[in-house]
Amino acid sequence: MTGSLPHQSGPPDEPAHDAEDRRHRNRRRALTLLIIVLLIGVPAGYLAISAEQSRDSGKDKEARYSARGLTEDWPSKVQRRLYQVPVPHPSGKVAYYETNNWRTSRLYVQFQTPNANLDEFLRNMGTDRTALQRDDITIGARDQRITGWDFSGPGPWYGLVHEQDKPAPTQDVVVNMSEPNNPFVYVVSRTVP
Repeated sequence: MTGSLPHQSGPPDEPAHDAEDRRHRNRRRALTLLIIVLLIGVPAGYLAISAEQSRDSGKDKEARYSARGLTEDWPSKVQRRLYQVPVPHPSGKVAYYETNNWRTSRLYVQFQTPNANLDEFLRNMGTDRTALQRDDITIGARDQRITGWDFSGPGPWYGLVHEQDKPAPTQDVVVNMSEPNNPFVYVVSRTVP
């Protein structure tokens, strides 16, 4: 048999707590919900935005590096230094294309430059105009196919191969002198990692 226990009252010096009214309870719950949303929602939203931006950046890079053929622009300074292709200033109709694989990396560059700059270009590359051989197309069919270069037009055409000790790159150069004051230069610089 269980008896009922007497009800004890609180200590006499402590004020009695009023029951929480509905308005106060709803305000407390709304504040708790807001805090939870801010603690979870804001970082989750930031993470989603960051992931989307990162994915878009990767797509841009993929599109840039999967492009086939020449890009009408100057190769970067790093590319010019790495492949030792010192495109002189001023030069026009500059375009380039880079390929990389586990055996060989290649930089294809074309530009048109004033006649005096041709000497500067060859000197900065480590050779000179005397190395150019008339009617010597030193850029092979494979490289011509990749770039779309056609060396059958009006000339005269001159070419040279500038070989260097590894790891320095080897450059194949073809020069079209159909405009003697503004020769058109084609370069394939290849390096073996």
